[in-house]
Amino acid sequence: MPPFDIVGPDAIRDGTATDAYFSRTETTLRHADRNPTVVAEVTADQFPDGDFELLAGVKDAAALLAETSVDVDAMREGQLFDGGPVLRIEGPYLEFARFETSLLGFLSHASGMATAALEARRAAPDSAVLSFGARHVHPSIAATVERSALLAGFDGFSHVAAGEVLGREAAGTMPHALLICFGRGKQELAWRAFDEAVDPSVSRVALCDTYSDEVDEVLRAVETLGDDLDSVRIDTTGSRRGDLKHIVREVQWELDARGHDDIDVFVSGGLGPAELRHLRDVADGFGVGGHVSNADPVDFALDIVEVDGEPAAKRGKLSGTKQAYRTPDGEHHVGLASREGPEGGDPLLEPLIRDGEVVREFDLDAAARRALADAEAVGFGSDA
Repeated sequence: MPPFDIVGPDAIRDGTATDAYFSRTETTLRHADRNPTVVAEVTADQFPDGDFELLAGVKDAAALLAETSVDVDAMREGQLFDGGPVLRIEGPYLEFARFETSLLGFLSHASGMATAALEARRAAPDSAVLSFGARHVHPSIAATVERSALLAGFDGFSHVAAGEVLGREAAGTMPHALLICFGRGKQELAWRAFDEAVDPSVSRVALCDTYSDEVDEVLRAVETLGDDLDSVRIDTTGSRRGDLKHIVREVQWELDARGHDDIDVFVSGGLGPAELRHLRDVADGFGVGGHVSNADPVDFALDIVEVDGEPAAKRGKLSGTKQAYRTPDGEHHVGLASREGPEGGDPLLEPLIRDGEVVREFDLDAAARRALADAEAVGFGSDA
């Protein structure tokens, strides 16, 4: 028995990371010598309702379906969607049947976290925002958490191994455990030891709420580290923090009064979009954790909509191959792909896989720029 309860890449790629009924469907269709050419679409909502979500997970979906005998079209990562298909597969059904479970998992989980991250990003557009949520999920998907946050425009993340997967360096300095290991009243020893031990390329961010008043610890950190100190972090537990905005304003005031207005104040601990909006005019940066990593997955489904060139769908689903459009006024439109789209509308489903090869590159920075621009265009997360 393996040491960890992890379904590995080999099982995902060979299709055993699936629901049992797909394996039995394959067995039945092969027995009946039946393998129709179908069009299948991944959708969350069939019609636009004004509730936009951010698409993520397309890179993994492409890797899953590459080298199969199907053509795939999809929206681009970082595209906001509202109804209709986000991905479309055309080809022999048995080429992809076993992959449905993993495909939906890739898209659903990443898109849910990316949407939540975009809510936070839009709540504090001028602040530094880092992802601190990997500790809330199974470590095997930590890179998915951090990539989803970056795709939504976050400035960084905390998980070391995820950074190795993504080719980015993790951020973060010290937890309360470090201060506690040095003992009550000896915070200076911890801050100084960190400064002496950690590579100079790492920002000096002192955690300043372990034992005493936040202002007191901040001023002690300034006295200890002097010009080497870049930022201070306030992470007081919600049950003890009181009026956090007032605390941060007080910290900023006392720093400024002593000529240290160049030291940034970073806030973390149970923050979501509402807290970021409340604090963004007094804090310089935020760490956001559970709001992103604990986000509900988008409820995607994959449905056959065409069989051997004829419209077909189960009860309650819309038959026929469809296209989604972004209209000049920022709205989302869904229509049959065989019909003319809305005037000035841009078709959003574009080639992803042709003849078994991925025909698209995945640039995470470009996807983040796309997400922020698209959010602006559709008014996603705009202040009420």
